[in-house]
Amino acid sequence: MNCNQDHRVALGLSGGVDSAVAARLLQREGYEVFGLYLDIGTAQAREDAISTAEFLGVPLKVLDVREPLEQCVCGPFAEAYLRGETPNPCILCNPSVKFRSLAEYADEVGARWIATGHYARARDGMLLKGMPANDQSYMLCRLTRAQVARLKLPLGEYEKVQVRALAEALGIPVARKPDSMEICFIPDKDYAGWLSRRGAVPGPGPVVFNGKIVARHEGFHRWTVGQRLPGLYDGRKLYVSEIRPARGEIVAALWEDLFKTEVRVRGMNWLIDPPGAPIHGSVRVRHTKWENPDCTVIPDGSGAVIRCDSPVRAPARGQAAAIYDGDRVLGGGWIE
Repeated sequence: MNCNQDHRVALGLSGGVDSAVAARLLQREGYEVFGLYLDIGTAQAREDAISTAEFLGVPLKVLDVREPLEQCVCGPFAEAYLRGETPNPCILCNPSVKFRSLAEYADEVGARWIATGHYARARDGMLLKGMPANDQSYMLCRLTRAQVARLKLPLGEYEKVQVRALAEALGIPVARKPDSMEICFIPDKDYAGWLSRRGAVPGPGPVVFNGKIVARHEGFHRWTVGQRLPGLYDGRKLYVSEIRPARGEIVAALWEDLFKTEVRVRGMNWLIDPPGAPIHGSVRVRHTKWENPDCTVIPDGSGAVIRCDSPVRAPARGQAAAIYDGDRVLGGGWIE
């Protein structure tokens, strides 16, 4: 690999403040930055990306990814809901669409590195947590080892408020652009409506508590494990503890019954050499900043059994379980 390649980086430039600041930080370190905008047909975001790239002096490629997004993310996302699961589209998208496209673009422009504006750290082929206030390492737990080996994450040592301040100081046009919190392909946040527009969805069914029907639901795709159900039962709040798609049932439980000490996962993606024996670490079963109990991970074929030292609340089928050793991400699998 020549010196020129070593100082080139392909950056996912979304048109938001995070990727814009990431680009400027990489430039300050002496990298030649090539921007890639993944176009899903959102005109305003595309224009923001183009104007930001012009401001930064970064060449920008606009790549239409609607077809791979449908195949790798939207389709599986919809199918998972119909199976009674709670999928995470960003974790689906990152290895199969976003980072794959970045790696292909890096090869195209002769860049050794790929980069994004995620709040996590990458060092010496390892993926690490970012600052606690806005760590996004959980979302990256299913990247491949090859992707992580090429990865630079300039915002890993920053908090969001610092990045906003940097953007203002640098005069970046999108410095005050609101954060994008919704699912990119469901901008109105109505995922149930999005599912309905795609075709058949589950109809109404029973809510069962202790073997008795206590309520009706309008479709189990509207619910996820851990979510509170409306009303009270004998003066107590009830929560979704299980979805049984074959019966169209939602199973309810009391708050204290949501906590589990054993979580099974399938399709483990390891960012280390796959262990042949139990390993100790910690686990995160959803994108939260506080639940990260110590655990023992027991490999089981292509999956694993995770035994937690303290219970985790409402692990949901279809979500990812990310395994850590301190700050380092060891990998992640899909919760069964």
